[in-house]
Amino acid sequence: MNLLPFSPGLGAHAVTISRVADNQWHAIENDLVVGRGHASRRLDGRTFLSIDTWRDTVFDQLATAMMADQPAPRYTVVDETDHDLIASWERAGFVTWRRESEFVVPTSLPTAAAPAGVVIATADDVAEAPLRELDRAIRAEVESGAGWQTMPAEVLPWQGGTRPIDPSKYTVAVRDGRYVGLVRVATMTRCPRIGLVAVLAAEQRHGIARALLSRVLGELHRSGFEAATAEIDETNEAAMALFDGLGGRRTGGSLELVNRPGKA
Repeated sequence: MNLLPFSPGLGAHAVTISRVADNQWHAIENDLVVGRGHASRRLDGRTFLSIDTWRDTVFDQLATAMMADQPAPRYTVVDETDHDLIASWERAGFVTWRRESEFVVPTSLPTAAAPAGVVIATADDVAEAPLRELDRAIRAEVESGAGWQTMPAEVLPWQGGTRPIDPSKYTVAVRDGRYVGLVRVATMTRCPRIGLVAVLAAEQRHGIARALLSRVLGELHRSGFEAATAEIDETNEAAMALFDGLGGRRTGGSLELVNRPGKA
């Protein structure tokens, strides 16, 4: 256990920062825990920090101790309405890296037909080998463009084909026997979540994404779900327009902040 004492103000008790595990810190004052910090290294290699305390001085002390132990860059995610927490991270040297909007999309929508020559396949009709091929192709396009560092933490980099992939969670668009687009949905929550929508660059702007989402939302509606959720990077104008056109309603948003010493 590492103990880092911080000098108190007049009449205050000393606060000690204790590293209680490899990725956990406690702020102790007068034998009471007055703040907690946590660091998690996600599968995409990025380190995310979180701090829970109601006192600015304790937040700053925890942030100082955690950042001394965790290599840069460091990230955190904050609700866009939590201005006090955003200000706390900014004091620690974090800046906004990306913004996500949270949408709720109704499932009771008219069916959008797939473009000519495209077939939509779901569940048992989705095969793993061509799904992996499409996954690799889409990831290569992202890497050659904006790069994986701009992607949400949930969207993991390709790991040599060893990353588990479950075809039953995907709906795909097929043209001439080749997979050209996909949607991944998580239903193990109270409200289904659209985790990923992607179409090969050469097949975009033909209505494939809308047809995929129309099929997915229709199946969710038949299963008794009235809505699904999605998070969209606000710089992705095409995706924002797509969900807006589907009747999506923005319900909130989050900021991903990053700390890179020496960079603005």
